[in-house]
Amino acid sequence: MTKSFIQISDSHIDDNKLVLGVDSQANLGSIVSMISDQNYDVLLISGDLAHNGTLESYQKLQKILNPIETEIYVLPGNHDDFSNLSQVFNQSSLCNFIIGCWEIITLDSVQSGKVSGRLSDEQLHSLSQQISSSSAKYIALCLHHPPVSMQSDWDDEMSLENPDDLFAVIDQFDTIKAVMWGHAHQCCEFNRNGVKLFSCPSTALQFNGQSGIGYNHYTLNEDGEIYCKTRWL
Repeated sequence: MTKSFIQISDSHIDDNKLVLGVDSQANLGSIVSMISDQNYDVLLISGDLAHNGTLESYQKLQKILNPIETEIYVLPGNHDDFSNLSQVFNQSSLCNFIIGCWEIITLDSVQSGKVSGRLSDEQLHSLSQQISSSSAKYIALCLHHPPVSMQSDWDDEMSLENPDDLFAVIDQFDTIKAVMWGHAHQCCEFNRNGVKLFSCPSTALQFNGQSGIGYNHYTLNEDGEIYCKTRWL
């Protein structure tokens, strides 16, 4: 049976409605209304849930997400405060998850006090162990920071600092079929050695001039194929 999940990213909810010149709360509410009509198994939020990381902003976010009836999993972005995020989203939301014969492994690429991301040697070793011990037929990885050049006016110095270290792990395993991320507020799809790479648009606004707000809807097939449809509002 075909499974699917939705990825949203970079909602930048704050105590105030206006963030980066837009009403990020209203925009996320519109996206939530849109995905509430879709059929999917899990909602994944790939970082920068809040803009300044206040406890109140995560409480506002949770209220906006209230219509969502599926399981919600989250990972932090550079704008998030992990302590406050953890208070609102319990630990079961900050972990890997299984959908059918797929496992989605989430990675925390945030560096304290920096916009760019990095994965430590310990994280990469742990990732290798998780992949080796996984009983899933296929695996997709999700982190906040782009591991490849966005090939746009996005400043790649704000992306993952050590992508080669990540891909050195990925290249060891045929089970890894996709990597997805947020952070760049931009929709893109790439392919590297047969592994599909997906960038998710922001629910707040796009940095590359693209009008509208959006999300990615992934279809997971039992033959190891993964397809992404970006939907715009």
